[in-house]
Amino acid sequence: MSYISVVKYLEIIWNAYSGYANYLWHEITHPGIHNYFYWLILISLFFFALEVTKPWREDQARFRKDFCLDVFYMFFNFFLFSLIIYNAASDVFVNLFNDAIKAISDFDLQASNPMRNFPMWGILLIGFFVRDFVQWVTHRILHRFDFLWEFHKVHHSVEEMGFAAHLRYHWMETIVYRTLEYIPLALLGIGLYDFFIIHIFTLAVGHYNHSNISVSGKVTGGILGAAIGILISFSFFDIHVFQDPSLLYKLAVIFLSILLGAFVLGRFMKYIFNSPEMHIWHHAYNLPEERRYGINFGLTLAMWDYIFGTAHIPHDGKDIRLGFPGIDKFPQTFKEQVVHGWKKTQ
Repeated sequence: MSYISVVKYLEIIWNAYSGYANYLWHEITHPGIHNYFYWLILISLFFFALEVTKPWREDQARFRKDFCLDVFYMFFNFFLFSLIIYNAASDVFVNLFNDAIKAISDFDLQASNPMRNFPMWGILLIGFFVRDFVQWVTHRILHRFDFLWEFHKVHHSVEEMGFAAHLRYHWMETIVYRTLEYIPLALLGIGLYDFFIIHIFTLAVGHYNHSNISVSGKVTGGILGAAIGILISFSFFDIHVFQDPSLLYKLAVIFLSILLGAFVLGRFMKYIFNSPEMHIWHHAYNLPEERRYGINFGLTLAMWDYIFGTAHIPHDGKDIRLGFPGIDKFPQTFKEQVVHGWKKTQ
């Protein structure tokens, strides 16, 4: 590597750290509609309120075991880890990958974005489905290989389920997920976009999957219908179905979408999207022998598990034991959990 290349990547690292530090400070000090920091807080408070007012497991403490540890993990994995390690490493990887592709094949991912002429709603849908499927595959890999399973154990060390357990995971998982998902997204040209709405949507669904609540398909279908109605009636993301509709017409479209979502999509929601009733089995202490590498791997969508035969919900799972054999000896603190995977694989 030439001197100029070294300087280039050193500048990338510096710009990544300084840029993200400024961004994080701006997020904290400037609340707004496109602010990840406060969306995380609002979504977390929403699901915590549901857990307090209408818990699925009534006997579980509102501030369950390891609640504070999980809240720390939420902010660490969503923000601090990016500042400490991931953001700079990610920028270097992206530039190395793009430069390597261009050097080998003379194909410029930036200039030759195959989706540059797609409408934004199409890019969003394709990006969402591709990303979620790659994450489903990656999740299976984390369970299948011992080296990666030792890191993934941090997430499965949850013994009482709650919304904050969603983001209790070892930072090594971020490296694995982002590396494997970036390549197909970049080749499609989708990796060039920052999908704020997808990040917030998957954050909310992930919190929901881990929450101590149980919601009927009609409710979740109605919520999905409302979201679709809003996107259509207000022409978000280049969805132009109606020509300058009145406010009354927009409200009518949203109301109709809610009804269709509740009574048409409602019966299928458990097969499309993940849920607390499904995901709790993924965390089950006792797994069937023939499924010892795990079940219900979906992060946002449940459909992949049904398509590929990894779905398993023998009953509602409300009071099943969570964790894994040997969890009683697993480290209990953040510091010990961070180094656990490395110690076990040395």
